[in-house]
Amino acid sequence: MAPSAISTPPPLSSIQETLNLSKPILSSASQHPPYLHHLASQVRHDLQHQHDWTALQTHTHSPITSLPLPRPIISGLPPRRAYIHPDEQVEILKAEHASSKKIEYPAEREWVLPTHLQEKMSLKRFAEVFDGLSVVPPGEDGAAEGEEEEEDKESKEEVSVGDKWRGEKRQKRLLLATLHDDSTVTYYIMHDGIVKPRQN
Repeated sequence: MAPSAISTPPPLSSIQETLNLSKPILSSASQHPPYLHHLASQVRHDLQHQHDWTALQTHTHSPITSLPLPRPIISGLPPRRAYIHPDEQVEILKAEHASSKKIEYPAEREWVLPTHLQEKMSLKRFAEVFDGLSVVPPGEDGAAEGEEEEEDKESKEEVSVGDKWRGEKRQKRLLLATLHDDSTVTYYIMHDGIVKPRQN
């Protein structure tokens, strides 16, 4: 007995939808090989669906020089701060202790460098990536227009605590996203240069 034919295919998985969205990038005159675009698509999918990142963009050219980047880089907005500078952490703790109130601050856009576990990365390759990146990725941060104007004085004071380590004043950094053979992704924070270690 012959198996019955399926008239309609099953719906596409979310990863296949993400890969389909990356096809316009691949069909354009990209200087990066397709496997690097697929790697970036997989990491972008993980950020969006596993870690709730928003405002994700894939960059193939430097926002500073407009020259091609060594490989596609992702930028996006995590659901909460990805990194707090050690000195900022101390300043926040002192301000919270003095005011007896918890200080909340918005997340910042971050760069993400997609890599595969089998790749051999070097300091030279990391330096080439950092040279093409701005301190803060370009793009919308998800805040509504006029929201800043409506903030009261107290919340502006809270945001100013530690502001010398945020935005354009922060050190250039990225999240190194390493894709494993089983499709899991591990993230590490990398800085351009030497950074004071955090205290536990």
